[in-house]
Amino acid sequence: MNAPLAGLKVLDLSRVLAGPWCTQLLADLGAEVIKIERPQVGDDTRHWGPPWHGEGDAKVAAYFLATNRGKKSAAIDFAQAEGADLVRKLALTSDVVVENFKVGGLHKFGLDAASLRAANPRLIVASITGFGQDGPYAERAGYDYIIQGMGGLMSITGEPDGAPGGGPMRVGVAVVDLFTGLYTTVAILAALNRRHSSGEGGHIDMALLDTQVAMLANQASNALISGRDPPRQGNTHPNIVPYQPFAAADQPIIIAVGNDRQFARLAAMCGHPEWTSDARFATNAARVANRDAIVALVGDCIREKPAAEWLETLEASGIPAGPINRISQTLADVQAKHRAMVRTIGGVPLVGSPVRIDGERADAELPPPGLGEHTDEVLAGLGLDGDEMARLRAAAIVG
Repeated sequence: MNAPLAGLKVLDLSRVLAGPWCTQLLADLGAEVIKIERPQVGDDTRHWGPPWHGEGDAKVAAYFLATNRGKKSAAIDFAQAEGADLVRKLALTSDVVVENFKVGGLHKFGLDAASLRAANPRLIVASITGFGQDGPYAERAGYDYIIQGMGGLMSITGEPDGAPGGGPMRVGVAVVDLFTGLYTTVAILAALNRRHSSGEGGHIDMALLDTQVAMLANQASNALISGRDPPRQGNTHPNIVPYQPFAAADQPIIIAVGNDRQFARLAAMCGHPEWTSDARFATNAARVANRDAIVALVGDCIREKPAAEWLETLEASGIPAGPINRISQTLADVQAKHRAMVRTIGGVPLVGSPVRIDGERADAELPPPGLGEHTDEVLAGLGLDGDEMARLRAAAIVG
């Protein structure tokens, strides 16, 4: 594919998830991404195992592999003055810098947005923090789990109070980090487009809490309009009924009725077309008001047949439905295989990019890098010769 971001140079000073997720997407789209890591240590997630890939000193945690394909790793200790100088030189020839240090954390190294943009006004610096560059919480460290709690997501996730296992629950992946990485990518692309006309870069201020509030979507809107906090509803939907798992004769399936036409077809399938003329169920609003009654009736119907039979019938009727797969089942699903969502790069099994442009996958071809794998290549691009690199390595400035 003619990579849409080919020629773009990104300096990645981020680690863990939100920043690396952003820069991995930029790499998938064709950008050259240079990941700066601490010599001997690297990104914290290299050590977040098990599970591990590889053996001995070469082993790396699966977590790191999930979010760092397509990048080059340069091990530079910018806590040392010479290391910071090397990173500043790399920023001079970069289009974008992505960092997720605490507010003001890079200033002492001369690597903060103001310093870097003073030297390179076309530079776009994206800063990711827990709470943003200003405000009463700006100095706090922010972690996905904390933000899920503070940002309201956990209050609407999990079974209701009083139900077995009831109580707030975090989402099974770090969705705030992932959403923040995606929003940051969008902001970078917008800033790049603006630079085409203005010639100026910019400083992007991304906060996990801001992202969490934004991604509450209809639930935040429900609260604003109703004046009431949305309750936890387990696997049900606050605005649509029936829209939840039902127990078939052998295993649960999800049925997602999105409109009254689909409900009429479901009622006919269950042998009860009269449901559609019952005032309690005739419209979605009525079904929401009488949720328990219609859910009980549909549940009695669905448990009469096995899941496979229902799924075939529901699909034929145009009613959205599906199984509740384990991750291994999802990765082996025929549709996931057809879309080549699992691929191997450099001997590493990975989930690929979901982005397709003109029928081709926007997927980086470089595997997740070894720590400092590209240090020599990156430093050679700054004009350093072998002797100078050997001196820097001996002084533990690079690795």
